[in-house]
Amino acid sequence: MYWFLLAAAMFFYAVKRHKRRSNGPTGSPASRSQQSGEEGEAVVHAELRAALEWLCGDNFYLHPGALLLNHAPGSAFPTAEVDHLAITPFGIFIVETKNWAGRIEPGPDLDSVVRIGVDGHREMRRSPIQQNRSKVAFLRSVLPGSWLVEGIAVFPNPHCDLSPALPVNLMRAVDLRQWFRDRKSKHDARNVLPLDVVHARRAILAVAETGAEAIEMHRAKLRENPKQLPCLP
Repeated sequence: MYWFLLAAAMFFYAVKRHKRRSNGPTGSPASRSQQSGEEGEAVVHAELRAALEWLCGDNFYLHPGALLLNHAPGSAFPTAEVDHLAITPFGIFIVETKNWAGRIEPGPDLDSVVRIGVDGHREMRRSPIQQNRSKVAFLRSVLPGSWLVEGIAVFPNPHCDLSPALPVNLMRAVDLRQWFRDRKSKHDARNVLPLDVVHARRAILAVAETGAEAIEMHRAKLRENPKQLPCLP
């Protein structure tokens, strides 16, 4: 199974790398960061698929790539990017991927985390859970209240060490299977009807954009308006 997941992830990354090369050089820091992010997303996508097939058989939906939620029409940033969308009979999950290396510890508040590099340099970063908050709130506002919508963040880099003091929905890629198993167990214990995966997929995609051009325009706009947190002493 491990070698199958690795092969799937590398194939996914190779396709993206080929597309990127056909569009021009990738030697800039921004493009290297994008490459690292895409590698991490490929690993997480493969882990998600393996975990959901194990738990749900074929009764789930995993979107094949990123998508945009039209969460704030008319605003300066009307769309929000979702790295991975997973829809299961026991809930809908918005998954953020962070391919960070180093030690990740809680920040001074719930909106931030601290990344400590191998050289000991400490920097404050926006918590991926905080990044997911508006996306989760938007879906909760447009979907039936009985449907569970939850945001999680996954760190696929093998050189990433997570503090046990972090919230449990910040996890390593290898933790995904057990985390989803726990969520399914809690849902089953509540004795409620399972979520209709097909219905949920249609409802979410009706308020989303999935085209590559729209996603690239969204990312370009974010690159022009980066949001950064200050470094820590």
